[in-house]
Amino acid sequence: MSRIAYYRVSTGDQSIEAQRKALGGSFDREFADEGVSGGSLAASRPAFSQLLSYVREGDTVCVYAIDRLGRDALDVQSTVRGLMEKGVTVDVHGLGSIGRGVGELIVAVLAQVADMERQRIRERCEAGREAAKTALKATGKTHRGKASLGRPNAADPQEVIRWRKENGASIADTAAHFDLSTATVKRYGRAA
Repeated sequence: MSRIAYYRVSTGDQSIEAQRKALGGSFDREFADEGVSGGSLAASRPAFSQLLSYVREGDTVCVYAIDRLGRDALDVQSTVRGLMEKGVTVDVHGLGSIGRGVGELIVAVLAQVADMERQRIRERCEAGREAAKTALKATGKTHRGKASLGRPNAADPQEVIRWRKENGASIADTAAHFDLSTATVKRYGRAA
C-alpha cells in the first residue's frame, strides 16, 4: 500500500513546494503537473495520467485541496469516484479521507466552488483584457501603462531581422547574438 502525493500548479512561475510542505509526510511516490490548468481534464494531464496507471487497490492519494484535482466539478467528482472504485483512498489536506456518502457530497460542493472560481478567474481576465484594449485605443497605453497588450518584445524585431540579413546569419546564430530563443527570431522573421 503506497502513499502517493499529487501536486498541480497552473502556471510555470508557480511552485509545488507550498503544497509539498503543507502535506508534510513522506510519500512512496509523488506526481506533479506544473503549468497545467485545472480546467484540463485530470486524466489528460501528464503526471495525473501516470498516477492513474500507478495506483493500486489499498493506495492513498494525498492532495492539498480539491481544486488541485481540477476546477471542473464533474471531472473532479468522476476522478474521485474512479479512484474510490479502484479501492484507492483520496485524502485531502484539512478534510481527511473522502468516503462514500457524506465524503462524496463534500467533494461535490468543493468541486463546484472550484469550478465557480475558474469561471470568475476567466471573467476577471476578460474584463482586464477589455479594459486594456479600451485604454490602448483611447490613449495609446493600456490601463496599466503598457504600450501593447502582449508581452514586450525582447529586442527590436526590425533590428534583429536587419542584423540577420546583413550578416547572413542563421536563426540559431541570430538568436545567440541577441540572446533570444530561436522561436522568437522565427516569429520576428514571419512578421517582417
